[in-house]
Amino acid sequence: MVSRVIPVDPFDLVIFGGTGDLARRKVLPALFRRFCAGQMQQASRIIGAARTDMDETAYRRVVSEAIHEFSPSTACEDGTLEQFLQCIHYVTVDAMGEQGWAELTEKVTSVDRVEAYYFSVAPSLFGPLAERLQGHGLADRRARIVVEKPFGRDLATARELNGTLARYFDEGQIYRIDHYLGKETVQNLMAVRFGNMLFEPLWNSQFVDHIQITVAETVGVGGRGEYYDRAGAMRDMVQNHLMQLLCLIAMEPPSRFDPDAVRDEKLKVIRALEPVEPHHIARGQYEADPDDPETHPDYRTAVDNPRSKTESFVALKTHIANWRWAGTPFYLRTGKRMRQRSSEISIVFKETPHSIFGEEAGRHRNVLSIRLQPNEGITLGVTIKEPGPGGMRLIDVPLDMTFADALGADGGESVDAYERLIMDVIRGNQTLFMRGDEVEAAWAWTDPIIEGWQNRGEVPKPYASLGSGPDDANNLMRRDHREWRKI
Repeated sequence: MVSRVIPVDPFDLVIFGGTGDLARRKVLPALFRRFCAGQMQQASRIIGAARTDMDETAYRRVVSEAIHEFSPSTACEDGTLEQFLQCIHYVTVDAMGEQGWAELTEKVTSVDRVEAYYFSVAPSLFGPLAERLQGHGLADRRARIVVEKPFGRDLATARELNGTLARYFDEGQIYRIDHYLGKETVQNLMAVRFGNMLFEPLWNSQFVDHIQITVAETVGVGGRGEYYDRAGAMRDMVQNHLMQLLCLIAMEPPSRFDPDAVRDEKLKVIRALEPVEPHHIARGQYEADPDDPETHPDYRTAVDNPRSKTESFVALKTHIANWRWAGTPFYLRTGKRMRQRSSEISIVFKETPHSIFGEEAGRHRNVLSIRLQPNEGITLGVTIKEPGPGGMRLIDVPLDMTFADALGADGGESVDAYERLIMDVIRGNQTLFMRGDEVEAAWAWTDPIIEGWQNRGEVPKPYASLGSGPDDANNLMRRDHREWRKI
């Protein structure tokens, strides 16, 4: 199934940090794929801006190398890359000074079109960049800025960052990007919930036993050790990625599919989250791979901090204090160096109130599983009779809709999250971006959890590399007579 591509009007996109890792791995390849698809027109301009002193020819070589490395399947089509490179420009810019700003201003104010500024830089530069954009007349109504996480480190710094950006830009011009919200399955989650009458009557505490949200990675901290040891799994994953998934699962139907209507409902969920009790939290640090400790060392060695108390794994149980979800626990789990890479939301329905088949039929529950990665898709587990004679033996089988199978090669992962989100910025659609009050509400819930374990002096428990996490996480479920879905 081939989706219909609607070209966007020509635009200017300035990538601050245009020579950095994020630009090379994600932003530039995403733009190239949209160019190949016909959504980005030749008249658009991509302007790299960084401190590195180079000319446009040298920067185009950087872009070409990035696309060959990170988007190889589309890089060699006849003449396409050469055409795309004609859209690429470069300006040497000092975010903290005045170098290059006059040249940049001349480039982006020559035509009447959308101007987007991607802050692919450290958060400490968000304020100086916003100030200089405003000072050089680039923060007008056409301007849109894209900021990457982390959106602060706690509630105080998030408020400070939001206040800084608000001095120069309206909220409607600020796009806080969370790539999880650009995934096809995340948007299909809204379609499943609000486009099918089948589920809505069951989407509440009367029929749902509990909900699990898991984001597991097989990789360790890698080259992010210095940043990660200051953040940890709670700040790096739970406060943003898992929080957004929880909101989409739990929110009430918005009045319409409109950016603020959707984000209003998400905000209500965050504000209804109950505090997390100390015994409802499990934290861990991964150990070295016993088969290859040199390549895959333990967490503390990887971050070069032998006394680190930062978690590479966290699991917790929380509740939402509203009528729909009262009494239904939400279990969140994320970790590095886990058994397999998996992002999954599982809605576990309650057992039937009475089994007519007797105890020998066993216990069975329907589970709606939404896979974000890998193999994006949705599976509904149903109970049927096992084929053959010998009585009424029940088994659980999946009704499986793997997007690649159901929709063809173009139906699932072929469109990267960054492709969709960048095009939404150009179109001015903020539905899949976080609003400032969402970010602050998420930190207001997260901060007491972090402060609690710091005040108690708790140390994360070790867990086996490529395992399922520390025993405390399994005990968290066992106490409730439940178990984690296998990853």
